[in-house]
Amino acid sequence: MIDLYYWTTPNGHKITLFLEEAGLRYRLHPVDIGKGEQFAPTFLDIAPNNRIPAIVDNAPREEREPLALFESGAILEYLADKTGRYLPKSGRARYVTLQWLYWQMGGLGPMAGQNHHFGTHAEEKIPYAIERYVKETARLYGVLDRQLADSPFVAGDEYSIADMAIYPWIASHAKQRQNLDDFSHVKRWAASLAQRESVKRAYALVEEVNPAKGEERSEDAR
Repeated sequence: MIDLYYWTTPNGHKITLFLEEAGLRYRLHPVDIGKGEQFAPTFLDIAPNNRIPAIVDNAPREEREPLALFESGAILEYLADKTGRYLPKSGRARYVTLQWLYWQMGGLGPMAGQNHHFGTHAEEKIPYAIERYVKETARLYGVLDRQLADSPFVAGDEYSIADMAIYPWIASHAKQRQNLDDFSHVKRWAASLAQRESVKRAYALVEEVNPAKGEERSEDAR
């Protein structure tokens, strides 16, 4: 059984995408970041960086003690190795998949996250910051679009943790002031992933866990 500490953000969705696709049993522990629950001492014992998602694997392979992990990329890689799915075990295909996972972690996620912050959440709208992050997000969409021009999935012919990591950020394209009509291969790929039953189940959790998502945040939450 996996304990998943989760909120309805792109990084949170990455892990539910994997768990639903793989059919792993898990318990969901909502961590309402709008209420500051990520700073609770019990959560910090699991995730010292006070960020979701985090997991506790209560039955790790070859170990008796539960294993706690934070950082969504590390969690995806761990779950892929645990199950033997969605990440090749060795060779070129493994490293191609990992490079796109790390591209999301080091590039798309941080830049799109700053895009969300300055364009949507910041009380003071700073034109330079908004323009900077909108343009950099567009550049990264272009990188992804070129990668998808000749393959159905990010790392090639098979659905992988690279797709799971990247898709939730692309699903938020409107918040990032990106038009998918400008990125035809990304648009095709995103539409195909949205039809996967596991993706539908993962995103259905939003209504269960955070039905107020999308509403204006309170001063305390801000």
